[in-house]
Amino acid sequence: MGATLHVIGTPGKLRKEAARWCRATSCLVACWSHAIAAARPPRGMEASAHRGSCFKAGTVVQTTSEVLGIWKYPQGQPPLPPLPEDTPPRPEDRPLPAEDRLLPPEDRPGERLVELHTSFRELFTFFCTNATIHGTIRLVCSRQNRLKTASWGLLLMGALGALYWQFGLLFEQYWRYPVIMTVSVHSERKLFPSVTLCDMNPHRPSPARRHLQALDEFAQENIYSLYKFNFSESWEGPFAEDLGPEPSFQLDRGIRLQRLNHPGRQSKVGFRLCNSTGGDCFYRVYSSGVTAAREWYRFHYMNILALLPPTREDSHRSHGGHFVFSCRYNGRDCQAQHFQTFHHPTYGSCYTFNGAWAAQHPGITHGISLVLRTEQQDHLPLLSTENGIKVMIHRRNQTPFLEHRGFSIRPGTETTIGIREDEVHRLGSPYGHCSDGMEAVDVPLLYNATYTMQACLVSCFQQLMVETCSCGYYLYPLPVGAEYCSYTRHPAWGHCFYRLYRDLETHRLPCASRCPRPCRESSYKLSAGTSRWPSSKSADWILAVLGKRGHQKPSQSPRSNIAKMNIFYQELNYRTVDETPVYSVPQLLSAMGSLWSLWFGSSVLSVLELLELLLDATALALLLGCRRLRRAWRSQPGAATRASGPRPEATPLPSDYGPDLKCSGTPAGASAEESRL
Repeated sequence: MGATLHVIGTPGKLRKEAARWCRATSCLVACWSHAIAAARPPRGMEASAHRGSCFKAGTVVQTTSEVLGIWKYPQGQPPLPPLPEDTPPRPEDRPLPAEDRLLPPEDRPGERLVELHTSFRELFTFFCTNATIHGTIRLVCSRQNRLKTASWGLLLMGALGALYWQFGLLFEQYWRYPVIMTVSVHSERKLFPSVTLCDMNPHRPSPARRHLQALDEFAQENIYSLYKFNFSESWEGPFAEDLGPEPSFQLDRGIRLQRLNHPGRQSKVGFRLCNSTGGDCFYRVYSSGVTAAREWYRFHYMNILALLPPTREDSHRSHGGHFVFSCRYNGRDCQAQHFQTFHHPTYGSCYTFNGAWAAQHPGITHGISLVLRTEQQDHLPLLSTENGIKVMIHRRNQTPFLEHRGFSIRPGTETTIGIREDEVHRLGSPYGHCSDGMEAVDVPLLYNATYTMQACLVSCFQQLMVETCSCGYYLYPLPVGAEYCSYTRHPAWGHCFYRLYRDLETHRLPCASRCPRPCRESSYKLSAGTSRWPSSKSADWILAVLGKRGHQKPSQSPRSNIAKMNIFYQELNYRTVDETPVYSVPQLLSAMGSLWSLWFGSSVLSVLELLELLLDATALALLLGCRRLRRAWRSQPGAATRASGPRPEATPLPSDYGPDLKCSGTPAGASAEESRL
């Protein structure tokens, strides 16, 4: 009859002795691993009735003929009722890993750095109980009332949908990058703007006077054939003196002025242009015969000028030397270094007053005052039909485009022009399309000046002109290695030019998209007033002082060849129009926070709680997936065969713990429940 081993002492001592037996006996390990606790011992007691332990309250755990120990509740302490099925386990009630169950409590590892939940239900319950998002606690606190739980679940889903719908509207508006215009007024000293003046007298270049004489005669023939008008009495005769060698040029008499009659509509006047083969022709027509004659004459005029050497010395310097009678700024005489001269093919001799003048006071006495000559000598009457002065006010170091921004001043008047300045500050990408300078534009500028949109458009058109027509338009600067167009060298350039220019006007060319507006731009608002100058009583002495009386023709008025102009700042206050984004990043986050607080009453830390929930759910899903893969691998036949191999023999129990144990079977006196354990 086998001996019985009694372990007397505390439950902790009982478990320690049982652990030693389990490490020594393989059959006892199986018993230890599969025992299930039926009741939960009181807190604070180190008992082996913990879930997943080997012992059961009030049960004798035996091997072949030995009794390891008996644990019972203390006297006077009734057994606790079993836990409800739907109550989540407490952290201290969670099952321990198999390798930790064999150790006594004092030898088990403490709290881990990262502990995951055992199920998604436990994870969700923990989140709803501890989250700071309003309404989530109602999903678990009213579990016994499923109607309330479902209602709160629908309310939370509806609030979440409304929140993200408003988020979508907010981001849609943000990604449009809208801007608002902020207008502010400043007062400080400003640099006086540049002023460009042209005498509108496109004189005849000396090397091309014979060709221009032939063009004048050809123009008389065309106008007489259309309107029966003879220039013999009103047009001065051409120059007949010998001026030396001239460039080789043959006037294309096939390009004539023609009247185009359309039934039921007003007749138009124009000229026909064809390509190099003559198969593609079109008419450049105008409703006004004056405009048609001037454009036709200018087309032939550009062909003549294109043949002149680029280094020729224009006569505009000597001709324009008497253009400005007097110039005063802020009560002081202008100096020669304050202006630059150039010649415009259509507007004649031009001056740009570009002095570094600081406007310290507003008013007419603190501006610029000019007395100018307006008489026309050596004139081309079909090229320029105006008499007066062409004026443009622009920023310093900018190219003046008189044909686009200029205005005219009539002779015999004193014109007073007041200036008000506005500055526009635009936002760049992604709020708009603007340029900070020439470096940010993919069009090589042909002007040696600051960037303007008009200079970029002209440069882009000239580049396309050279690429398409193999030559450049005479009014614009040339790219490197190109030459100007003339039908002597390029017979079909007119057809190519007008086709390309029509595409530019109808925005078919990419120049508009390649030439953005400047990010910082100044514009000038002008207000003008005129009066007769000089008056009839003062004309004689003014003309005598200016030295004009001897050059006046008997049929001309005393004031027909002079003009006076005053330009000044009306006030030094100037407006700035600044573009500011409607939604910056801080404003976007503020709007999102307002919506989040409206629907859920929480803060950005609540968003971090949601991220924590997602991370925990992902980690738990990966862990459960790995466990399923391990079970599937163990359930394979090969794994089962390896698992059913011979076990190593148990280590004999030391002599001081009793005789060797053998697990040959279950003793006859053991109950069925004990046998299952």
